[in-house]
Amino acid sequence: MQSSDWEVLQRASDWLQQGYRAHLFTVIQTWGSAPRLPGAILVVREDGHLVGSVSGGCIEDDLADKAQHQQLPAQPAILEYGIHQDEAQRFGIPCGGQLKIFAEPLTQAAQLAPMLQSLAQRRLLKRSVNLQSGEVRHQPVLPEGLPYLDNDWFHSYFGPQWRLLIIGANQLGSVLAAMAQALDFHVMICDPREEMRAEWHVEGADWLPGMPDDVVLDIAPDPHTAIVAVTHDPKLDDMALLEALKSDAFYIGALGSVKNQEKRKQRLRSFDLSEQEVNRLHGPVGLRIGSRTPAEIAVSILAELIQARAQLQQVGLAQASANLAAA
Repeated sequence: MQSSDWEVLQRASDWLQQGYRAHLFTVIQTWGSAPRLPGAILVVREDGHLVGSVSGGCIEDDLADKAQHQQLPAQPAILEYGIHQDEAQRFGIPCGGQLKIFAEPLTQAAQLAPMLQSLAQRRLLKRSVNLQSGEVRHQPVLPEGLPYLDNDWFHSYFGPQWRLLIIGANQLGSVLAAMAQALDFHVMICDPREEMRAEWHVEGADWLPGMPDDVVLDIAPDPHTAIVAVTHDPKLDDMALLEALKSDAFYIGALGSVKNQEKRKQRLRSFDLSEQEVNRLHGPVGLRIGSRTPAEIAVSILAELIQARAQLQQVGLAQASANLAAA
């Protein structure tokens, strides 16, 4: 499954190839209870057709109306909504929320090709647009944060800002790998068992050879990385978790019952791990929603991942706002 950004940009590319003009809108920054996070995108066709979202709907309607009346900027520009209370009420932005949006005119499909390629290959791309000249630059990068303005340049990202390493290529691992890609995770899979490798069939996930603990060290987990062990084999899971719990990964989880998790934590305590590190383990992995089938368990795991990721994003937004206020 492709990400929602890919679907938005592919639809926009189709429009441009058909001879339409359009505008690409990207949320730069939000204040208060704005409906969408920075990085959310919307494309509005010149006749008001649109795909994607930057708000709950009213801002999209306003941009579509402006497109139909040829009132959208002809050059890259910054738009602001919800600055005044009456405007916030008009556009349905709750609790005094505000949005700053980057607007960019599109005239040909080639403008979107680098982003579509990075999304298709699940590689992160930094896109920089100059507000004065309209010059566009593309650069492969590692995860590095939110969209931002830097003098005359607007920088945004396309492709997975988050990584998920799955230890275990069983049925649950397969379902989890497929679903996670639709949630903008760059998925990596590790399982040293040859029979599991031979039956692996999920497209888009990177197979990493080697023992799980070595693979964890090789990928150098950062605060944008999650690690989930689902083999149900302590010989494979525990050594990977031992390295993962000492890393900067933002989420570490393992499959198993409450009783088995307690036994696992006792084993981990026998190694050079602090109690704080051991307690970082999410186990049993996933939110408690009564899941039983592999698909249901995958949903519960991803729900907890989304929760943890959202908490980190909120911290990032708060830091970005604080930096802006101090500037």
